[in-house]
Amino acid sequence: MNILALTGGVGGAKLALGLKHCLPTQQLSIIVNTADDFNYLGLHISPDIDTLMYTLSGKSNTQQGWGLAGETWQVKTALEALSAPTWFQLGDKDIATHLYRTHLLTQGNNLSEATRCLFDEHNVANAVWPMCNEKVSTFVETAEGSLAFQDYFVAQQCEPKISSYHFEGIENASLSQGVIDAICSCDAIIICPSNPFVSVLPILSVPGLKQALVARNVPIVVVSPIINGQAVKGPSAKMMQELGLPVTNISIADFYQDFATHMVIDNTDSSDKADLTSLGLSVLVTNTMMRTLNDKTSLAQQLLDFLTLNNGT
Repeated sequence: MNILALTGGVGGAKLALGLKHCLPTQQLSIIVNTADDFNYLGLHISPDIDTLMYTLSGKSNTQQGWGLAGETWQVKTALEALSAPTWFQLGDKDIATHLYRTHLLTQGNNLSEATRCLFDEHNVANAVWPMCNEKVSTFVETAEGSLAFQDYFVAQQCEPKISSYHFEGIENASLSQGVIDAICSCDAIIICPSNPFVSVLPILSVPGLKQALVARNVPIVVVSPIINGQAVKGPSAKMMQELGLPVTNISIADFYQDFATHMVIDNTDSSDKADLTSLGLSVLVTNTMMRTLNDKTSLAQQLLDFLTLNNGT
């Protein structure tokens, strides 16, 4: 079974790691959100791509949830001494990634080519594709005005109340050949437990991408990022509240209406199964809290078994 996973950062990368352990390399392809990419101190930063890369290569800082294990901070200390901005924390080894990506891009490579090169260097052979090669930037509208996503997410720690969001440049984005090939060859699509608004929706908003996924006519499984009324990590629950949505699996299902065919929810939310089933979804209830590698691989295998059992229906 060829699986195509759509993911953002930390939460999605955990499930992607589980899938990597359960599937032959050639049977897992991944499309990653790049709408939170930005330029920082002259470097092209791709936060979600790097989180996925470090996670799949076994090099991530699992306690912190982002960055590399065993990181050092000499450059950050030197920047502070220069009164340079350091609100976006870059460790010394992490900076090497951004330097090399920026170099590859300035040498004429597109983001897909630069990403493949970096994943090769980290010995990750799975096909991983940025959602597009064009620049797309997420902005959130708040009481303090329009904020670039990293300003909202990192610099201001998601504190401003949001009223809406948009993806600047999305109308100029296009499907790369790698993304097209990944869609055409998949037997099922898994939406990893990433923020639906600012991690998954940018991917689905690339012109033609959602339509291509639906036209593939294969199972589309949403793994809910909500457990017992809370988001495991990140601002999903806070954003839902501020956008006037109940923090429930029903809201997640409504968000993906006319798109998803299957849904995975946590054991603590088993009472939601009947309502979700009434919406036409096939529902798997299991442990979706991924603390350990065993949690990740167990969820991934149950998901794959669920797809096989349902036989695409």
